[in-house]
Amino acid sequence: MIQKSIYHVLAFSIFTFAIISFVGCSSDDASSDDLVTEDGEDTVTDNDSTDEDTSVVSVDASYFYTEDGSVTITTVPCTLSDGTETDCYEIVTTSLPGDHEMGPWCPENIGDSAEAGGIWLESGEVYDVDGAFVENLAEFYNDDNWMMYDENGDIYITDTEDDCINAANPNVGAEYENFCVECLPSYITNLNQTWIIPVTPVAQNTPVLFNTAAQGPQTTTAPSTRGVALNGIEFSAPAPVDNILGAYTLAPFDDAGGHINVHQGYHYHAATGFSTKIVQEDGHAALIGYALDGFGIYELEDSEGVEATDLDELRGHEDDTRGYHYHVDAAGNNNFIDGLKGAYVN
Repeated sequence: MIQKSIYHVLAFSIFTFAIISFVGCSSDDASSDDLVTEDGEDTVTDNDSTDEDTSVVSVDASYFYTEDGSVTITTVPCTLSDGTETDCYEIVTTSLPGDHEMGPWCPENIGDSAEAGGIWLESGEVYDVDGAFVENLAEFYNDDNWMMYDENGDIYITDTEDDCINAANPNVGAEYENFCVECLPSYITNLNQTWIIPVTPVAQNTPVLFNTAAQGPQTTTAPSTRGVALNGIEFSAPAPVDNILGAYTLAPFDDAGGHINVHQGYHYHAATGFSTKIVQEDGHAALIGYALDGFGIYELEDSEGVEATDLDELRGHEDDTRGYHYHVDAAGNNNFIDGLKGAYVN
């Protein structure tokens, strides 16, 4: 019997965050020798759109988790969205993280504790998907149509790859309503993903906002993927929560903020501190990945739990040590960053 469970894996988003509040996120120990500008890169295109006043730090490929072979990195020639011809890192991943366990996602019974399930992101908050959460979905969403368990308290969960695919379909059939959607790692053992990011970012005078960014004009030119974690896993666009809930399904994330769909593989919708990070000696938020434009993505809070207060519309700012960089959004916001400062590979 098909178990009922929710699949927050925007199986179609495909259906595809720390900061430092100390004075400007800077370090007195920083040396200008650690910074490079786009003028120092081997570009062949003279583009007036580039921002030469933005300090730039190149991607450090040694920061990526490659010990188990789940991530390989090579240097390839590439052309960026502004026409710049330069070198890029081609990052190939197995779509499965090598640095932390995946799951669980759906608890099996309404009596199960938080350890049996993952998390759900709603209105800026992170909720444990334990048995009680599933039991109280009708009250949580003020909708009596929610009933995701049987008379024994057993939760309906998708239990095959076909069920995972069908329940994640935007036009999900009524037979999958009130299911907890759970796609398993065994469904994507032969799936690879490739990401290409510039070795040295090329800052632009006019940034590109993502289609789902809350502020500023919307654009259709930016890629959907926000960036790549240091373990090679995608920082994905926000999960299509409205579509998921509209079908009375739930697609929980695991405690690491990720879940699976068979096309996209395992991917993150929130940064919760599980993946590989590079701790900063000055107490600044840790580096957890790179955006598709090559600028670093750092955690939301610094070592003392303080968030930066001077972020721009993209969730970025700069300092003398890290140059321009981003800070991820709060996990409950189902978001990472709001746009790209630099040129990217189309």
